Amino acid sequence: MVTLIRNGTVYAPEPLGRKDILILDRTIGAVAEPGSLALGGLEIEEVEASGRSVLPGFIDPHVHILGGGGEGGPATRAPEIRLEDIVRSGVTTLIGCLGTDGVTRHMTSLLAKARALEVEGLTTFIFSGSYEIPVQTITGSVRSDLILIDKVIGAGEIAVSDHRSSQPTFEDFAKLAAECRVGGMLGGKPGILHCHLGDGPRRLEFLFRLVRETEIPVTQVVPTHVNRNRPLLEHGLEFLKIGGSIDLTADASPEEDRNGGLSVGTSIGLIRKAGLPLDKVTVSSDSNGSLPVFNAQGELTGLTIATEQSLLAEFRSLVGRKILTVEEAARLFAANPARFYKLNAKGRIAAGKDADLIILDADLRLTDVFALGRRMMADGRLLARGTFSPNPGQA
Repeated sequence: MVTLIRNGTVYAPEPLGRKDILILDRTIGAVAEPGSLALGGLEIEEVEASGRSVLPGFIDPHVHILGGGGEGGPATRAPEIRLEDIVRSGVTTLIGCLGTDGVTRHMTSLLAKARALEVEGLTTFIFSGSYEIPVQTITGSVRSDLILIDKVIGAGEIAVSDHRSSQPTFEDFAKLAAECRVGGMLGGKPGILHCHLGDGPRRLEFLFRLVRETEIPVTQVVPTHVNRNRPLLEHGLEFLKIGGSIDLTADASPEEDRNGGLSVGTSIGLIRKAGLPLDKVTVSSDSNGSLPVFNAQGELTGLTIATEQSLLAEFRSLVGRKILTVEEAARLFAANPARFYKLNAKGRIAAGKDADLIILDADLRLTDVFALGRRMMADGRLLARGTFSPNPGQA
């Protein structure tokens, strides 16, 4: 399949101006001046992108692809994610994780779901484990998972500073980080230890101790949900200052409805106020994970579900309110996670990279999605369907 996207304003993520993009099967073949490519004799699908922006497909580094939750009993288990929900959000690559429940949800099922989404057209990876230590694995250890299982690129989300964690000791935590470090090196993977941060007063204490008391580099650990509350984010700023990276959780709800949490926009403002760069920051959706609300006694008082759509909504909000430029947002949502997780073919628009592209209109509405060269959305119309999803018009 040969596709030519004509006359789009390209953010690679750096702004390249108006360009033509040639897609050869799953790969970007060329990024060239409009009309400069000689393509005689080829059967080509042409996509006119004049007046629209072309960006790298989003990378979501924290998705509960099997569904998360369950804190309120079996009926509160969130459902599995659907291909359609991912594509409508402009996401072309994602990393799946389990979450709180490592008993009724299993690593083998997580791997199978990741493989299913890949068959349906996306690029997928997974973390070994759930909230708890010892970690749930496929092969018997995180190290061997990283070496032997292609889709495993780290461990997570391991809960710390949370009443739902397994209350690991620092020694437990450090040993797991070492497993990630060595397994990643031997497997040619990033070996990231991806940490869920709760409301506990210890916040990022274990992560700082890891840097102070061991030889494991600060880049081996990425905390998520760091914008859960202001003291936690301020601790996250200190982590950025010593060279660490943080993941912010997208949330499309109004500022006043965040239960003490900070929006991504507010968090970015505080990061900038502290004089820190955004090149070590990512944004994830936490999609299909539950969003439980607990009182001071740890009792569940409310429950909603995170959605993949929050990622695109957050992108549009950040750019629309001029908190970020399109280039800066493309780095946060694509280039940064590609670099963190060593996804070398992702996160950029350039010859030789994977043809993961999204097109936005002048109002930042998503019109087209290409995942590994396959057109998943065209002019706002969803083309991709999950294996068991009904086609339009079917009952």
